[in-house]
Amino acid sequence: MSHPLIDNLESLSNHEVEEKLSDLQKKYFSTHNPDLQMQLSMIIEMYREELRARRAKEMQRLNDRDDENGLDSLINVS
Repeated sequence: MSHPLIDNLESLSNHEVEEKLSDLQKKYFSTHNPDLQMQLSMIIEMYREELRARRAKEMQRLNDRDDENGLDSLINVS
């Protein structure tokens, strides 16, 4: 999903994405304009998906690192 008013989210840090998401959610609940709420919900979903992808990537990186440093290399069965 893409929105024409949103630039590349990859240039933002995780903290910046979380702050922006929080700000957008506040704006969503403060307005009563359904058209604006629709636009905000699309943008909110983009930010949520970006955070999900980043967290999944980090979990995969941690799992790969754990596999390399796991107990298997410490146990020597001869």
